[in-house]
Amino acid sequence: MAYGTKGSETKQAPKQAPGKGKMTDKQKQQLKTHMMKHKDLQDLSPSQLKSHRMKMMVRMRKGMSIASAHKDIKK
Repeated sequence: MAYGTKGSETKQAPKQAPGKGKMTDKQKQQLKTHMMKHKDLQDLSPSQLKSHRMKMMVRMRKGMSIASAHKDIKK
């Protein structure tokens, strides 16, 4: 037995909760089309577009749909 170890007690990386993490390819495509609609309307400045995109990404990673995420932001 090596010094400084306690046998089977090894540290492991904490597991992520289900539904959190990277976006799927489908979600990425949906977000891209959503942002194109806003870009075409020209109702937001470039910094506002980036902020809106980031807010959408956070909610979509939690499992929200495009519609529910957008509705949640506009509250």
